[in-house]
Amino acid sequence: VQLQASGGGLVQAGGSLRLSCAVSRRTNRSNAMAWFRQAPGKEREFVAAVTWLAGKTYYADSAKGRFTISRDNAKNTVYLQMNSLKPEDTAVYYCAVGPALATAQTSYDYWGQGTQVTVSS
Repeated sequence: VQLQASGGGLVQAGGSLRLSCAVSRRTNRSNAMAWFRQAPGKEREFVAAVTWLAGKTYYADSAKGRFTISRDNAKNTVYLQMNSLKPEDTAVYYCAVGPALATAQTSYDYWGQGTQVTVSS
């Protein structure tokens, strides 16, 4: 299983970006997709997750109201729409796939390579 993340870039505070994560194939352990992020000098943290079948979502408090996670089952692709971006959202964003919707990194089996998001003030 390979994940390809894209869509990162440089944006001013208040702007928007949409990240994409394409999955090469889905298995019986590919029930949920998630986005995590890691800022310089900080631990990787959970951002949002979605289940493939039902589209159930879960967000970190920092993402609620500003970020929206969605999926396109036909394209095996998950998106993270990020609005009202803040400088503290600057990080490398990683997508991951796992058997169930969860917030722990250890719950996910495969990871993408990461895409840099930089928000300038």
